[in-house]
Amino acid sequence: MMKIIRLTASALIALTVWACNEQEKDFDATGTFEAVETTICAQQTGNLIVWNVEEGGQVQRNTEVGLIDTTQIMLRMKQVMAGKRVAAAQNPDIPKQVAALEEQLAKAQQEYRRYSELVADGAAPRKQMEDAQTQVQVLAKQLAAQRSLLNTQVSTIQAQQGEADSQTGILHNELRKCHILSPVTGTILEKYAELGEYAVPGKPLFKVADLQVMFLRAYLTSLQLQYVRIGQKVKVMADFGQGERRHYEGTITWISGKSEFTPKTVLTNDERADLVYAVKVAVKNDGMIKMGMYGEMKLK
Repeated sequence: MMKIIRLTASALIALTVWACNEQEKDFDATGTFEAVETTICAQQTGNLIVWNVEEGGQVQRNTEVGLIDTTQIMLRMKQVMAGKRVAAAQNPDIPKQVAALEEQLAKAQQEYRRYSELVADGAAPRKQMEDAQTQVQVLAKQLAAQRSLLNTQVSTIQAQQGEADSQTGILHNELRKCHILSPVTGTILEKYAELGEYAVPGKPLFKVADLQVMFLRAYLTSLQLQYVRIGQKVKVMADFGQGERRHYEGTITWISGKSEFTPKTVLTNDERADLVYAVKVAVKNDGMIKMGMYGEMKLK
């Protein structure tokens, strides 16, 4: 009888310890901190002639940190601009080039009117009037043909100038791509190129991340998921090791739409859960939270 009582007491003690452990658990989910990382790649071909990128350095949004050699682009631009000037110089002055024909036509029309009056008065043969009329028609056709030819030349030259303008726009865009800018304000995590290296479009140059706002990627069970929503405030604890922790206020910014198997590196409120849902919690960084650091989340 005494042996049975001792076994029951042991079971009660174990149950009490387990219950206490459960009560001491002050988190609902765990995970690691991460940041939004951006990899900047080269968009132009050439040597890096300016390169102010150092790992751990701070950069501001739209700040120029490097420059790819622009020599070849500038030479092409000079060539295009010279071609545009040559085309402009060939642009015909239509009023001047048709002035002589217009004067001849005006005189021919005057002669035709004079012979028409003479023929009407019977003072000149009809043949002279018809010849004058023919001359007017010939000169009018010559003037129209000359105008058409000159207008065609003008259109061709304008098209050449338009193409030159398009080429100039393309080259200006290529020049812009030679200037390497940081798209975000943040910290340079890694650099993949050095001063003087040859860059090609698509080649990674450096990686930057905004560490002012960190994200705890934690995992919740399906049971917990019904109690969370986007924009919800939660309590976040950053684990610095050796029992040191800091507390922050976080905001849920993302909830995964599909479940996944519980990662081995995280703990959930229900350790028996096989499938969990990832959530991201935004936390304003005081400079202490680092990428990859372990963290915990407690639903308020």
